[in-house]
Amino acid sequence: MSFLQLEKLRKVWPGGAVAVNGVELAVARGEFVVLLGPSGCGKTTTLRMVAGLELPSGGTIRLDGRDITRLPASERDIGMVFQFYALYPHLTVAENIAFPLECAGVPRAERLALARALAERLELTALLERRPRALSGGDQQRVALARAMARKPAVWLMDEPLGTLDSARRAEMCDFLRAQQLEHGVATVYVTHDQDEAMRLADRIVVMSAGEILQVGPPHEVYDEPAGLFVARFVGSPGMNLLEARSTGRALELAGARAALHFAREVAPGNVVLGLRPEYVRLAASGVLTGRVALDAFMGSHRYVHVETPAGRVVALASIDAPSAQGEQVGLEFDLRGVRLFDPASGSRIA
Repeated sequence: MSFLQLEKLRKVWPGGAVAVNGVELAVARGEFVVLLGPSGCGKTTTLRMVAGLELPSGGTIRLDGRDITRLPASERDIGMVFQFYALYPHLTVAENIAFPLECAGVPRAERLALARALAERLELTALLERRPRALSGGDQQRVALARAMARKPAVWLMDEPLGTLDSARRAEMCDFLRAQQLEHGVATVYVTHDQDEAMRLADRIVVMSAGEILQVGPPHEVYDEPAGLFVARFVGSPGMNLLEARSTGRALELAGARAALHFAREVAPGNVVLGLRPEYVRLAASGVLTGRVALDAFMGSHRYVHVETPAGRVVALASIDAPSAQGEQVGLEFDLRGVRLFDPASGSRIA
């Protein structure tokens, strides 16, 4: 049974612009759900409606079976971390962290002890007596995280909470957030445009675009089995290789190239888009396609080689031991297990 339920949730701004269009989502108790999408896709507006900071234009929000759609934010038992810190400037770090506990009536000694324990885990102990204006942006964000986690609400809502942190600190905070969430079992809805954060944190990822949900699933499913062209392009860094092709039954002819892929099963005739993740493309002396290296990007443990071919640019995952020279002629072999097909007109996945 769902713990947090969004039913046909909708938000229309004055003037008629639709920010969220009929969102349906169920979050289980103790689940970590990540809303992933580009800027302006409606993910933050959805979160703010759940928090009670925006009034929906339509639809219903239920928490543990109770309709909270029009309840004030203060009555929803929700802890929220904003993209911008929203700390109390007149309070010290310790007092900011402990403030939710004070509102809940926790005795002073107990709430300050809890604040110190959280500060230690977030490496804020040396800053406990400072006020927000004396902190860096990253430190202020960590204080905001600690404050949200000082008590155990029904739901944690987090709007890009790690956006101001450097990459090393962001990775540490991802691990901390996930550990805290697992420890306390609090249902969490987390907004980000960062795929690495989404993959690292989520039980399920919700991919949004233009105010609508395009796909919901575990990280591996959203990555391996994209529901449409938008998800195929957006999820993955780099995104899925997408090439125009034509099905002739059991073969796909790649547009602009004298190349074809042959399948054991028949594919309905017609134009399609062939999708293939870089890890299913291998550099070879020859292959289904040949082309010239446009870019060889060293990533530490591997390389992404961008190859211009008659069918379009293709990115291949390659080992680090044999870099490719720009302009070098190479062949590409495709692992057919990774092929996904899409309808070029609707953008939807072809089963």
